[in-house]
Amino acid sequence: MRLPVSAKESFVEFAGVQKTYDGEVLVVKDLSLRIRRGEFLTLLGPSGSGKTTTLMMLAGFETPTAGDIMLDGNRIDALPPEKRNIGMVFQNYALFPHMSVAQNVGYPLKVRGVSKAETAERVVKALDMVELGSFAARMPGQLSGGQQQRVALARALVFEPKLVLMDEPLGALDKQLREHMQMEIRHLHERLGITVVYVTHDQSEALTMSDRVAVFNAGIIQQVAPPSELYESPANSFVAQFIGENNRLPGRIEAANGTLCSVVLGSGEVVSATLTSAAGVGQNCLLSIRPERVKIAPPDGAVDNRFEAEIAEVIYLGDHVRVRCRLDGGSEVVVKVSNVEDRPVLDIGSRIPLGWRAQDCRALDAA
Repeated sequence: MRLPVSAKESFVEFAGVQKTYDGEVLVVKDLSLRIRRGEFLTLLGPSGSGKTTTLMMLAGFETPTAGDIMLDGNRIDALPPEKRNIGMVFQNYALFPHMSVAQNVGYPLKVRGVSKAETAERVVKALDMVELGSFAARMPGQLSGGQQQRVALARALVFEPKLVLMDEPLGALDKQLREHMQMEIRHLHERLGITVVYVTHDQSEALTMSDRVAVFNAGIIQQVAPPSELYESPANSFVAQFIGENNRLPGRIEAANGTLCSVVLGSGEVVSATLTSAAGVGQNCLLSIRPERVKIAPPDGAVDNRFEAEIAEVIYLGDHVRVRCRLDGGSEVVVKVSNVEDRPVLDIGSRIPLGWRAQDCRALDAA
């Protein structure tokens, strides 16, 4: 587990930042967040969670109601956007349709008074960076969506900003192109060592691209962690439900011993689990188990929780099979089974043993 970002390491910092539009409802609540230099940090959350407002305050398009925003040790919350030296990439690309690719990319240099000769040189370098060197004379209307997004990225990088912000930049692309551009942006970040703050509501995109992810809900950061930690060790039930597929079983904590606890489900089954954000003994909780952590026909001693179940549904998904099982007590769990040659026969209505380890089952808050 990586340690939190110290004040010395911090390149971008939000300190007690709040934002309200009507003077009553806070869309961002007491936000404190530090971002390392060279880090790729994603702000992830559902619509209305505060992630885009946070990005817009960092860009300078929104003003905080309270708190401070720092960039490289200097307060910037009172600076206009053009004084912050921040690159910005939007979902709709925001290219000028009457300008060529080269003119679009060179525009930030033009408004900064850079000479024509230096502008031309830096435009060539930026377009080569995104593998569009031969497209300089084309107009935006002659480009595909992915090519337009690359032009927008080159324009954000051409003036060598301290920081690049990206607001749902791949939202308008189809699935295959979006996945390709995810890796393009990730590799570009690694090559240049730039600091990127990225906004998305797509959890798969966030996990794929980020060094760390800040999960927002109702204006509050629920957890900031590397992707693997978010997935494997969600801090609460919201993060567990929002990140990846998840079996959710409501229950009550019957006993606790250190990091482990016993949970009684509504159907009467008793489950051994890892105690995390749940309350104490006698309190309601929500058990979280990832479908791939549930084992069908586990060997003796391989799991802490073992049940008999009936297969209720089988869905073929190519590389894996999604199996919905009904435990004898009535609870339902979904199992993700790799589609390999020796996988067990899975017929609807048949009975199978299944189970999972206590360390793979987390007792979270019941909210």
